[in-house]
Amino acid sequence: GETYAQVRAEAGNPKGDVTIVSFFDYNCPFCKRTIQPLKAVMASDGKIRHVYKDWPILAPTSVFGAKLALAAKYQGKYEKAHFALMGIDGSRVPEDKMRQALQRAGFDLPKLEADANRHDTEIATLLKRNNAQAEGLGLQGTPVFLIGQFLVASALDEAGFRQVVKDAREAS
Repeated sequence: GETYAQVRAEAGNPKGDVTIVSFFDYNCPFCKRTIQPLKAVMASDGKIRHVYKDWPILAPTSVFGAKLALAAKYQGKYEKAHFALMGIDGSRVPEDKMRQALQRAGFDLPKLEADANRHDTEIATLLKRNNAQAEGLGLQGTPVFLIGQFLVASALDEAGFRQVVKDAREAS
């Protein structure tokens, strides 16, 4: 079986001086609003490590989406799946809409679903661990960003992300 570290989804600069940990759900419209601002900050900053924490709590399809996104990690395409799913408007996204978004993004769905089934134990373990971490932090819902030592439970815009990253650097 795979180790937890291999399933864990990370992006950005692995040696970054600030880490952003995102807790999110593919049915969370507030999470979706943060995608472009965070992408812009990550791209222009270059020294941020980003750890994704799929936390599917809003609807049964949230779990479906999280499992497919994490299965995409086995193809080296987690972020591609993440952005495809986050690009769907709305808060109660049906499974077929998620499948269509992933197909439009270039995924071979039968292969992706086979990967999800093959790695179901590792993926389920990761989702349980993410949930335990969220509960341990006392999180009430999504989105939540841990930026350095700051916990921000709101949908930040670009200026907001930049400010907290700056604060995190100054406080470290």
